[in-house]
Amino acid sequence: MTGQHDRWADLTGGQAGEEYARRFAKLAASGQDVHGEAAFCTTLLNPGARVLDAGCGTGRIAIRLAELGHHCTGVDVDASMLAVARRDAPTQEWLLGDLTRLDTLGLKPGYDLALAAGNVIPLLAPGTEPGVVRQLTAALRPGGLLVTGMGLDAAHLPLPEAPLTLPDFDGWCTRAGLVLDQRYATWSGDPYQPGCGYAVSVHVRPAM
Repeated sequence: MTGQHDRWADLTGGQAGEEYARRFAKLAASGQDVHGEAAFCTTLLNPGARVLDAGCGTGRIAIRLAELGHHCTGVDVDASMLAVARRDAPTQEWLLGDLTRLDTLGLKPGYDLALAAGNVIPLLAPGTEPGVVRQLTAALRPGGLLVTGMGLDAAHLPLPEAPLTLPDFDGWCTRAGLVLDQRYATWSGDPYQPGCGYAVSVHVRPAM
């Protein structure tokens, strides 16, 4: 997320790390698959790919991607979430930082995939969304992918209404130099239909 009064901080006060981790631990213990995002991304990647998990939270996805052989960097502005990630995977790279200022974190560009799952884009600070998309695009290599998952209505968001539409998001991506490649309704790859309450999008930074 970002540090500019983002919607996530307004919802949680920046103290949600342990609670968030417990929720997913309960889901996993009940037999639910909590690795759908990582499985989806792996189908798009060559072995040993570089992945930037933007708004990584407790590191659930980045840790799983690392287990699958990829090289992952996680970035989040919520220190309580990163504390869980660092505890669970102390040898991985976790950076405390604002997604609007990725270029100040010393990241080496050329990522194969940048991921913004878990409603990262809708929960950004209002007005910062286009800038974050530009920052994520700049982190990619030519041919690299931006993968996002986001709710489009109140039923799929921790908000009373969606703060953006898919045309809004696609417009920001287009202006950043990205091209829409794939879109689904779930991380399992169910077809997207207009009016779906959730969208998983794959945008590509065209190769030069």
